[in-house]
Amino acid sequence: MWTEEKLDRLLTEPSPALIADMKKLEGGLMILGAGGKMGPTLAVLARKAFAAAGKKDPVVAVSRFSDPIARGLLEREGVEVFPADLMEPGSLEKLPDVQNIIFMAGRKFGTAGEEALTWGMNAILPSLVIRRFPKARFTVFSSGNLYPMLPPHSGGANEETAPDPIGEYAMSCLARERIFEYASRTAGAKVLLYRLNYAVDLRYGVLYDVARKVLAGEEVDLATPCFNCIWQGDANEYALRSLLLAESPAARLNVTGPEIVSVRYAAERFGKLLGRKVRFCGEPGERALLSSSARCMAAFGYPSVSLDTLIDWQAQWLLDGGRTLNKPTHFEERKGNF
Repeated sequence: MWTEEKLDRLLTEPSPALIADMKKLEGGLMILGAGGKMGPTLAVLARKAFAAAGKKDPVVAVSRFSDPIARGLLEREGVEVFPADLMEPGSLEKLPDVQNIIFMAGRKFGTAGEEALTWGMNAILPSLVIRRFPKARFTVFSSGNLYPMLPPHSGGANEETAPDPIGEYAMSCLARERIFEYASRTAGAKVLLYRLNYAVDLRYGVLYDVARKVLAGEEVDLATPCFNCIWQGDANEYALRSLLLAESPAARLNVTGPEIVSVRYAAERFGKLLGRKVRFCGEPGERALLSSSARCMAAFGYPSVSLDTLIDWQAQWLLDGGRTLNKPTHFEERKGNF
């Protein structure tokens, strides 16, 4: 039976490859925006990997920490918790000096009607962080939303595909990337632009979104016909290991699973596992936001958890009454409105 403790344990167990790479990493680590969906387990994974590698350097998690469950996990696991609103004047100056930063701070949902706030978080904050840490090594979380929608037979966008963002959220993500690129060229910062879609945690994710609809007897829309996804444990490990791939000028990396997953296939699998009849709506679309993970697979190997295993786990999580973060991915969105 699934429990939250079991899930967090699986998400935060470092692999031998991660431990070996952390031995190569010089200095401590700070995670900016660590209180979100991925940040808490990423920080704990880093703390465990540092310990297994014999590193005494700190792992610092910075966030407003509106979720007490996330903060409690970090404190129990020995992560240094640093509460802060990074947009508040003077907050960045209070942060400790570190050599390695994972930049996760950003805003997506709630953009519609509050576009200025999204641009502030996604474009202004990066420039302030770079000014505070001009020589740091960065893994910068970004998004596959930067790419144009492509047909499944394309294999998805690769890192050389020209951005074509739809909507202000995606545009602001591109702005964030450009600011870090500029800093990597002019200030000497080493940067890896980490373009992720979509992490699966069982408490949220694209598989959760599809499975929940099937379990509730709701229609599954086929207008967005397919998607990419990856186990969050692997995505977090790749984020840490990608610090060693940071370069000046900035490098780019698509992070997702190797499959292009059919929405119909996933829904029908969930129907069998959950004992529900699947209802579909909408005409199957011809394009979706898809990324090729070939470069990521070459660098880090294939994910440790397969797609079919993720589907099985997701179904069982729901049947066991597992908690939800109530944070839908909105992978179906086709006009960039978040």
